[in-house]
Amino acid sequence: MKSTTRGTLAAVVTGVAAAVGAAATPAAAVGTVPISVPLEGASESLGMEMPKAGLELPAPLMMPGAPQGPRYVTGHLLPDRTLPPVPMSGGLPGVNLDAPIPRVLGDRFDHVAVDTPVNDLHTLTPGVVADAPLTRPNPDNFGLPDLKEPQLGIIAPALQTIADADVAGGAGR
Repeated sequence: MKSTTRGTLAAVVTGVAAAVGAAATPAAAVGTVPISVPLEGASESLGMEMPKAGLELPAPLMMPGAPQGPRYVTGHLLPDRTLPPVPMSGGLPGVNLDAPIPRVLGDRFDHVAVDTPVNDLHTLTPGVVADAPLTRPNPDNFGLPDLKEPQLGIIAPALQTIADADVAGGAGR
């Protein structure tokens, strides 16, 4: 590849990385991104009150942490955590819903509302523990390893969060 082609490619990659970083910075600074469902037009055209719905998405969604390093165990050829679990933290999205409920008698509405705020979410991805079907070199066997049964295990994933919600009902507005 010519040096001019490499320089052009490097400039394009740098520009794209800068654009993506500039676009992602304001969302990351906010913490949550509100998303509303526009139903005002349907409310006016149908002549009745429509539900109000919205979401709050955490930004950024998931951030990986640093996995624990391998731990060497005496008698094993491979480390204890061949594929270590990776801790990740982020947030569960929040939901805001306010729906009208028509009264049986009359032309007014009562309301029911559900509000779930954005909650922290901490996870630990699954990991793998494995060991080779060979032992350490055996001096009684001319330095060759002996055979043994292979070992394979899965480290279970973990999920930790506190989810809460508020449900309210009341008179119409």
